[in-house]
Amino acid sequence: MRKDLLMNITSYTETFLIRMKVIENNSSSIQLQIDKIKQLRAAYDVKELKHFPFSKDPSKPIPGMILEESFNLDALNKYLKHLEDKYAEIKQLMSEKYVPLQRKTDLEEEMIVIVKRHEVADSLNKELEFSHRRLQIISYALTSWSKSDESSSFEDFVKQIEEIHSLHGCQSFIEELMEDDPGKAKEAEILLSYIERFNQLISLGEYEKAACFAAKSPRGILLNMGTVNKLKAAGKIKGKPFPLLSFFEAIFTTSHANRRPIDAELTLEGIKCGLSEKRLDLVIHWITQEKLTFSEEAGDMICDYGDQDTYNKAKCLALALIIYSECKLFNKIILCLCKQDQLLEAMEYIQQLKDYTYDDLMQLIKLCPHYGLIQCLTKEWKGKPPLLSFGLTILYLFSVDMKKVGIKLLHELNRSGKDAIENLIGNDPFCSLENWQEMASICSQNGFDRLCDEIISTLRSQAGVTEISEEDDAVNVMEHVFW
Repeated sequence: MRKDLLMNITSYTETFLIRMKVIENNSSSIQLQIDKIKQLRAAYDVKELKHFPFSKDPSKPIPGMILEESFNLDALNKYLKHLEDKYAEIKQLMSEKYVPLQRKTDLEEEMIVIVKRHEVADSLNKELEFSHRRLQIISYALTSWSKSDESSSFEDFVKQIEEIHSLHGCQSFIEELMEDDPGKAKEAEILLSYIERFNQLISLGEYEKAACFAAKSPRGILLNMGTVNKLKAAGKIKGKPFPLLSFFEAIFTTSHANRRPIDAELTLEGIKCGLSEKRLDLVIHWITQEKLTFSEEAGDMICDYGDQDTYNKAKCLALALIIYSECKLFNKIILCLCKQDQLLEAMEYIQQLKDYTYDDLMQLIKLCPHYGLIQCLTKEWKGKPPLLSFGLTILYLFSVDMKKVGIKLLHELNRSGKDAIENLIGNDPFCSLENWQEMASICSQNGFDRLCDEIISTLRSQAGVTEISEEDDAVNVMEHVFW
């Protein structure tokens, strides 16, 4: 029984294995067929894409038709007729819009010939136009000269215009008139008309209009001292602005629009005009905001105005400081700082300047006899030795008729006490024994007897110092003896 069962199981197993093998063979065969079909389909798709790159998928709906119409033969024929008509129309348009390449070559050759003709005609036209303008300029200049008083010859009249024109670095007017350049001839014509119009306004008494007209002249042809003198000669007109001030207001306000700043001479005249009209507000605006050319004379003028107008002296000193700084006038920068009581800044400036001499320091004291300044110069400054001797400074002040300042310094020294006097004399390497004796004499002459006695007493107490009688002329005075 068991033996039969075992045989049956073995038989079934063999049968199952045989069937599995058959199924696997069939599956491999089917898989090969599938791969072959995929390869064929891929090759077909590539071929279709190569030959018909813009073909549409036939499985998709036809554009402009609904699904039902896609299966209607009449609708399809009608749509085909529409597409054929559209194709014929596009083909007709292409035949009309495009021409053969040879036609393009012919047109280019025709264009070259026409352009050459145009260039020749344009050149001839420019020559004729230039000749016409040159004759107009000469005629215009002759007419202007004949309308004048004819006090000068026509040649002098043209030279006068040339001088005005050359003030701004332009080419000679006569050269521009005779040179074969229509552009320059046109410019000369414009400049002549501006000069004539300006003179006409002056002669009519329209000084304010003439001032504004001159300020706006092309290339600054009227921005010169000749215009300033004419407007200055006009003087003031009652009830109207001063023409010269209006002129400077106009040219300074528009200075940023110019390539170059207003020159130093006009800047100086403008500042002078503004100060003479008591318009410090305008001068402040011009100096701080506009494009000008500063000079030492302009700074000096503002300083002098500040000395007369004590109320605005601080403003004037600040303006002068701007000008001096722009011109790099270091001595006057220091003087302005001292006059504004900015002694610390002045001392820093002096310490930085290597070529600031003893004479410069004495000149500074003479121009600005400020007690605080003298104290700064005769004392140590940030560990550096004093720049001046206190004793020599006193002698200098009395020698240049600045006695009041010298007496003020002696008052301060008299209050300081004997110890301060001894320290002053002992630490002053510049002042000799004879200088201190002269200073003691000055103290005695001006009522500082106690100070005189203390100076003499200090000198006598110095080691190795002996007072020599003035009657003994044979003995030479020794200033200091160091043991």
